[in-house]
Amino acid sequence: MQSQHINSFLESSVIVLEQMCRIRPSVGKPSFRSIVMVEGPIWLKISVIGDMVGDIVYCFPKHVALKLVSDMMGGFIVTELDEIGQSAIAELGNMISGNACTILSNEGVTIDITPPKTMLHTQAQLAGKSLVVPLQLAGIGDVDIYVNIKSVAQAC
Repeated sequence: MQSQHINSFLESSVIVLEQMCRIRPSVGKPSFRSIVMVEGPIWLKISVIGDMVGDIVYCFPKHVALKLVSDMMGGFIVTELDEIGQSAIAELGNMISGNACTILSNEGVTIDITPPKTMLHTQAQLAGKSLVVPLQLAGIGDVDIYVNIKSVAQAC
């Protein structure tokens, strides 16, 4: 995967978080590691299809998710992730991924995304290693974005 493809998701993350939550994240140091889903954080998986295939997995620590949902709801303090809160986090990931699709489309890469799948009480491991990029939200915490996509030509 080319760095411009990763940058599309990072650029989109910054734009969406600024617009929806009034937070400007900074990008931490990328690394490669396996996706090991443990209980506690909110995991959001969105699959990519088209010229590129694979998964984007967002990991939101619970306290970060609560703050983001509160910000999305105009500052109303959210203390638990009920159905509405989970839906808000799923929509945040959907907006980031959808916006990244638009950015990639403008670069000639045609992809689509599946609806987000929220996983709260899951313990699982996805195959292979992913590029993980932490988005650092000052005073709040990090959101890790696991990018495990490749071009269809590489997948064959």
